Amino acid sequence: MTKRSNDTRKPLFDTLRSMMKRGFRQSEVERIDAAIDQVIDRPNTTASGVPVVKRQTVLSEDGRARKVGPNGIALIKKFEGCARLRRDGLVAAYPDPGTGGAPWTIGWGATRSGLHGFVEPTTVWTQAQCDERLEDDLKRYAADVARALGKAPVTQAQFDAMVSFHYNTGAITRASLTKKHIAGDYDGAAAEFARWNKAGGRVLKGLVRRRRDETALYRDQ
Repeated sequence: MTKRSNDTRKPLFDTLRSMMKRGFRQSEVERIDAAIDQVIDRPNTTASGVPVVKRQTVLSEDGRARKVGPNGIALIKKFEGCARLRRDGLVAAYPDPGTGGAPWTIGWGATRSGLHGFVEPTTVWTQAQCDERLEDDLKRYAADVARALGKAPVTQAQFDAMVSFHYNTGAITRASLTKKHIAGDYDGAAAEFARWNKAGGRVLKGLVRRRRDETALYRDQ
């Protein structure tokens, strides 16, 4: 699902603030944003009566939507981590390890949040919000990978590794590893993971380890 511009939502939030005579808590912003997305994503028609076509769900050979498996989820959780747990039980945002600042991240690797679009240094979530966001993001990234692969054969292990890669880089549509996988060059695709080991222009040990584990999962037949 494609997020609408935050500018188009601002009048709605401004109106609600005026009616309620107060600002919003972060949890309220997240719930309102999710409700708006659900309404926008429903099948509907334009003002001229033209049907709105939703993006097609990419299915596996057995007719079910492709999903990331337990091994893929475990790998993503291992490297994203749900860091910065505060004493009050809330989860705080943390800076990007490559830049030491933006993009700020919260929970299981989320960088976008609520009305303002991006996670800020002061953003805090509950653990439930972190887990719910992870579940939603896994569906979205899995759908992206499935669309990028099209009808190319893929094992669950390969799919999981590529979802983890995309979750971290957002590069599944432009990466050479995707093209090589589609071409059936699985050894070549596996070798491509290791190239994505930099952030902020420098090699990070955490990314080296992540690419190594993704490569191993991709090769696990």
